[in-house]
Amino acid sequence: MRSRWRTASLAAGWPFPSDWEVPAVDAVCAAVVSGDDLSDPLAELGASRAESGVGLSGTLQDLAALHAVAGEDSDGLVSADPDAVPASLIRITALGWADAVSGMAVGREVEDPLTGLNTAAYLRTRLHEVYREASSRDSTADEDYALITVMLGVSTDGYPRMVAMVLIADVLRAVFDAGETTALLRAATVAILAPRTPQLRNRCQQAQWMIENRLAADPALRDCGQIRFQEETLPGDHAEVCRLLAAL
Repeated sequence: MRSRWRTASLAAGWPFPSDWEVPAVDAVCAAVVSGDDLSDPLAELGASRAESGVGLSGTLQDLAALHAVAGEDSDGLVSADPDAVPASLIRITALGWADAVSGMAVGREVEDPLTGLNTAAYLRTRLHEVYREASSRDSTADEDYALITVMLGVSTDGYPRMVAMVLIADVLRAVFDAGETTALLRAATVAILAPRTPQLRNRCQQAQWMIENRLAADPALRDCGQIRFQEETLPGDHAEVCRLLAAL
């Protein structure tokens, strides 16, 4: 079954699923041979094709090749016609493909493309976990975690500010490298969510010293203004902290 499907796909001019997609391919073949429901295997196939970078057109062409060989007893070449595939099978496969693409898009959106820092949306999600953790321990989020803002006192936008923020992000990732969350809240404001440890104050001072020295070393960035680290009090619940982040 699998070899005939491969032959039909290649004959239609589409690459057959790669080796790492074998589980999805095998699941579809097994379902076809046994006459089982194809819903889950086809959804998995659509997702695996999307994850390997194949577009929807190519995915549906694979489905057409499968449909052609599934009802063909000979070993000869068959014609893979997407228009001949039942709409229900197309819908299942396309939804699996679309869900995977959507998931990959969301995954990319947790990081700011310029600085590589997490987004504010990711920080809100992380804070939701922190508040749930605090509730389970019968403590408060502010007892367990510190929210530090890092603000660049730049008065103008443009190239200097962007370069400075990339530099700041690089320093923060280097200093806060033990599972802390660093997120870009505004064009010139970063938030750090870190567990309260005895070393936290020293790490903030180290980061500030490194940032100031790197800004001073570049003549184009010397007018960006001062860098300010400030600790914010985490309020009582998640809704309040979301309002705080929006106001920072």
